[in-house]
Amino acid sequence: MNKLPSKKDILDWISDNPTLTAKRDIAKAFGIKGPDRIELKKILRELEADGHLSKRKNSFRDPNQLPPVSIVEVMAPTSDGDLLARPLEWDGDDVEPIILFMTRKSDPALGRGDRILAKLTKVSNEQYQYEGRLIRKIGISPTRVLGVFRQTSEGGRIVPIDKTGKEWTVSEQGRRGAKDGELVLAEQIGPKARMGLPKASVVERLGNPSAPKAVSLIAIHQHGIPDHFPDDVVAEADNQKPAPLGNRTTYFPDRVVPMLPDRLSGDLCSLHEGVPRASIVVRMQIDKDGQKLGHTFFRGLIKSHASLTYEQAQSAVDGAPNDKCLPLLETVIRPLYDAYHALVKARELRAPLDLELPERRVELSDEGKVISVNFKDRLDAHKLIEEFMILANVSAAEVLIEKKSPLLFRVHEEPSDDKLESLRETAKSAGLVLAKGQVLRTKHLNMLLRQARDTEHSELINMSTLRSMTQAYYSPENFGHFGLSLRSYAHFTSPIRRYADLIVHRGLISSHGWGDDGLTAFDIENLAETANKISETERRSMLAERDTTDRYLAAYLSEKMGSEFQGKISGIAKFGIFVRLDETGADGIIPIRSLGREYFDYDQTTNTLMGSETGITFSLGLRVMVRLTEAEPTAGGVAFELISINDEIYKRTGGRRGRGDRPKRMLVKSKRKAAKSKLKARRRRTGS
Repeated sequence: MNKLPSKKDILDWISDNPTLTAKRDIAKAFGIKGPDRIELKKILRELEADGHLSKRKNSFRDPNQLPPVSIVEVMAPTSDGDLLARPLEWDGDDVEPIILFMTRKSDPALGRGDRILAKLTKVSNEQYQYEGRLIRKIGISPTRVLGVFRQTSEGGRIVPIDKTGKEWTVSEQGRRGAKDGELVLAEQIGPKARMGLPKASVVERLGNPSAPKAVSLIAIHQHGIPDHFPDDVVAEADNQKPAPLGNRTTYFPDRVVPMLPDRLSGDLCSLHEGVPRASIVVRMQIDKDGQKLGHTFFRGLIKSHASLTYEQAQSAVDGAPNDKCLPLLETVIRPLYDAYHALVKARELRAPLDLELPERRVELSDEGKVISVNFKDRLDAHKLIEEFMILANVSAAEVLIEKKSPLLFRVHEEPSDDKLESLRETAKSAGLVLAKGQVLRTKHLNMLLRQARDTEHSELINMSTLRSMTQAYYSPENFGHFGLSLRSYAHFTSPIRRYADLIVHRGLISSHGWGDDGLTAFDIENLAETANKISETERRSMLAERDTTDRYLAAYLSEKMGSEFQGKISGIAKFGIFVRLDETGADGIIPIRSLGREYFDYDQTTNTLMGSETGITFSLGLRVMVRLTEAEPTAGGVAFELISINDEIYKRTGGRRGRGDRPKRMLVKSKRKAAKSKLKARRRRTGS
C-alpha cells in the first residue's frame, strides 16, 4: 500500500493544479491505486464536510478559489471605464471576489447583465482579485425570481411573490446571509433539472417584504425597471452646468424612478421657482373658438415666477387666491383660463373619446403606510394643462411633418371589429345601443357614454369602452390618434420622463438648425427599433404602477378582514368573478369554488357565468355586497365571499363542488368515453 497524501498535500495540489481536480486526477498525481482509492475518497469527503473543498460534479476545488474557467456576469462599468464581473457561483467564506475584465479588440460589446464564459487568473489587488478574458458570450438576462426566503435544514427555499406556486431551492452558501422571511432577488443556477425544484442563488437582499416601502420596490424588481444609473453616466450628468442664454429668447406612490440622473431630471432640466432654465418653447395662437391659427418653436430660457399646485390655481380663479396667486391672477391665471375655455369649444367640435375614469390616489404616511385611498378630484386646472399639452404635441408633429424631419408619432388605432361587437353586446345587456353599419367615430362611442351617464351602468360602459380600445404606441409612421380624434400627434412636452419626447426635441433642433445636439444618424437609422423599445418600456411601467397600487390597496384592506363592502362586478372569467369596490376602487376576486356546488358555465360571447342548476347569471355591472376573506400585500391579491346581488341575499346550493357536480351532459359524455375504452381493451385481449 502506498502512503496516502495528507489533507494539506491534497489541498496544495488542487490549488496548484485547478484544472486537474477530478478524483482520478488526484489519484494519478499521488500514485494511488486499487483499494487505496477508497481511502482517498474518504479523505476527500472529510475535506468537503469540513468546508475545505466543494464538489462540483466529479471534481473537487477549494471553495475560496474560483476555477480557472468560470461563468461570470458583467457588472456596471466603473467611472474609469473598467469593466468588472462577478462569479455566478461562489461558495467561499470570504467576500465574493471581483473580476477585472480584460477586453480585446476582437471581443464583442459587453454590458451589464451579460453572461460570459471567462478564463480567470488570480492576481493580488485591493480592488479586484481576478483578471478575466472572454472565451465566449453565453447570453444575457438570466432567469431571476423575486420572493421570500424560507430557511430549511439544507439551506432554504424561495417562495415567489407572484403566487405562481413554483419554488426554488437555495444552498447554504447560495443564501448569502439571507434571513428567514426576508425579501430577496435570486438567479437560477445552471439548467433546470428534469426532477426536483430548480436551484437558485441569492444576489440581493431587499429586507422585510411587509415593510410599507417594500411595495414599490417589489414592482420595480418584478418588472425589471432600471432604478439606478452606471457610475460614468452619473459622473457625466454631475459635471453638467446650466445652459447659457446665448441666442435663446427669454410616477409609484412613494417614489419616482427617473429616466435621467437626478442632476438632470431633478435640477438642470426641471423648472424651479425663480431659476432660469433652458428649454424648447412653442408659442401658439388660437382664435375665440379655440382653432389654432399658427405656432412657432424656438429655444428659450424660462424663469418661473411661481410654482403653483393645481388646487392653488383653481382656488384663485374660483375667487380665493392665496398670497402667491394674487399678483398673477389678472395677468396670468385668468388669461390662461380664458384660452382654455376657447379650446373646450374646439374639443367639443373634434369630439375625442370622453371617458369618465376616476383615478385612485393612495395617501401614505411618512413611514410609507397607507393612510387612505380616495379618488383624485378632476379640476379645470388639470384639464387646462391637458388641453395646452395636447395642442403643443400636435404643433410639434405638424412642424416636423412640414420640415420632412423623422420623428416618433404617438399612434392610437381604431378598435377591432371583435371588440366592438363585444362592446355592443355589453351595451345591449344594459339596455343601451351602439349603432352598427357605419364607419366608427369617437362621437358614436360618446353617444353610448352619454346614454349611460348618471345611470347604474355608467362605470360598466366606461370600463367596457376602455377595454375595447387598442393600446397606444410609438411609431415612425403616422396612423393618427383615434382616441383624441387627431390626424397627427407626437409627444413633445415631457422630455425628462419620456424618451419619445427627446427624439422629437432632437428633430426640432435638427430641422431648425439650432445646433449639433439634434438627431444623429444612429437615431434616424434605428427609429423603428427605438419606437418598439419605448413602447415596451411604457407597458412595463404601466404594469408596475398598477401592481404597486394593487399591493398598497391589499395592505390597506388587510387590516379590515371580515368587513363587508359594496361593489360592482368588473370582470368575468372561468375561474371566478372580479369585483371592484365602490369606496377604494380596489379589485378582488370571488373564486368560483366559493359560489356553491353547482357547475357554472362560462359564455365568452356574452361574458357571463350561468349556474347549471339555479340558472343564476353573473354579468358585468351587477351590484354586489362582498365580505373580505383574503388580502395579501406581498402579491397584491384580494379575495371576497359573495353576500348579495342587487340587494338580494345570495343562496349557495351547498358545499364546495366536486366531480359529481358536473352537468348531466358531461357525465353522459364521460360514461360513453369509459365504455369505448373498455370495448377497445376487450378487442385487444381477444384479438378481434
